[in-house]
Amino acid sequence: MQARNRLSMKFTLNEYLPILMFFILSIVLSIVFLMLSFFIGVRRPDSEKLSAYECGFEAFDDSRQQFDVRFYLVAILFVIFDLEVAFLFPWATSLSAIGLFGFWSMMIFLSILTVGFIYEWKKGALEWD
Repeated sequence: MQARNRLSMKFTLNEYLPILMFFILSIVLSIVFLMLSFFIGVRRPDSEKLSAYECGFEAFDDSRQQFDVRFYLVAILFVIFDLEVAFLFPWATSLSAIGLFGFWSMMIFLSILTVGFIYEWKKGALEWD
C-alpha cells in the first residue's frame, strides 16, 4: 500500500517538474537580461531626459514640496470613471441572466455617474490652468 502511494506521489511530482523548470529558467533569464542591460547599456543623460515628465515637477527636487490638489482630483476622477467601466463588463456579460431589474439598476448607476461628471465639468475640475 505504501509503495503504491509513493509511486502515486512520485508520478504527481514528475508532472510539475516542467512547471518548476519553467519558473527557474524565467528567473535566471530575467536576472541575466537585467545584468546585461545594466553593464552594456549606454547612459547619456541630457536635458530632455532629466526634464519634468508628466507630473510637471522636476525629477530631482525636494521631496517635501507641496503638490497641487489638481493632481489628486484628476486621479480620483480617473478612478471613479475607470470603475464605471469595470462594472460595465460583468454587467454586459450577464445581462440576459439578470433581466430588466439588472438593466434598470445599471441605468440608475450610470445616470448618477453622469450627473456627477456634468457637475465636475461645470465646476471646472476638468480644466487645467
